[in-house]
Amino acid sequence: MIDSVRATVLAVLNKNNYGYISPSDFNLYAKQAQLDLFEDYFYTYNFQINKENARQSGTGIADLKKSLTEVIEFFSVSDDLAHIATNTFTAPTTATTGSDYYLINKVLFNNGTSFQEMEKVSHSKITMLLNSMLTAPNETFPAYTLEADVITAYPTTINAAGEVRCQYFRYPKDPKWTYQAVTGGEPVFDGTAVDYQDFELPLSDEPLLVAKILEYSGVSIREQMVYQFGKTEETQNIQEESR
Repeated sequence: MIDSVRATVLAVLNKNNYGYISPSDFNLYAKQAQLDLFEDYFYTYNFQINKENARQSGTGIADLKKSLTEVIEFFSVSDDLAHIATNTFTAPTTATTGSDYYLINKVLFNNGTSFQEMEKVSHSKITMLLNSMLTAPNETFPAYTLEADVITAYPTTINAAGEVRCQYFRYPKDPKWTYQAVTGGEPVFDGTAVDYQDFELPLSDEPLLVAKILEYSGVSIREQMVYQFGKTEETQNIQEESR
């Protein structure tokens, strides 16, 4: 898809001799455009939840929430957390585990036979829960707190490697349009390069990717008409999706 997106962007720019964007600039704009759309998924998902609660959403193929769920779950990752010390585990962050994670969805306790979802508890409430005979966390109803990159599990018997698993959403991989240089000519797309990376978004997002990249291109070449064209296309696509 990335070659198709770049070809469309260049066709729009070249139509009125607006200018040219290099492969390196295109890759930078493509990365930012993909991140913009990726984060929009979560806002749009919340919007569709509200519409569903208000009984304004469709069903079957018109169920946009279901479609969004399928797209978002493509970025879902499950991994065991590294055990640090007494009932503490390392959260999945780029700095600690190398995982390029976006947000934690849920934390699970492996009791040896099944996984129990752990309830996230704020630091202001965990002391009260631990001191209560009725609400104290146990291995049937475990809990955890999160501080910086450390997850503390309760009860304290959850204290071994492999007992805590995290399901989180990762960022999409950075897209990269790779090419072969041609003497005296335009670079030629090379999808076999080792560092080639296509967009990880669905094909239906191609018009939005083109629009967003044109916005960044318009700012770069200081061409207001290019920016405005991209902004208009993006707005129209968003309005159609939110109906």
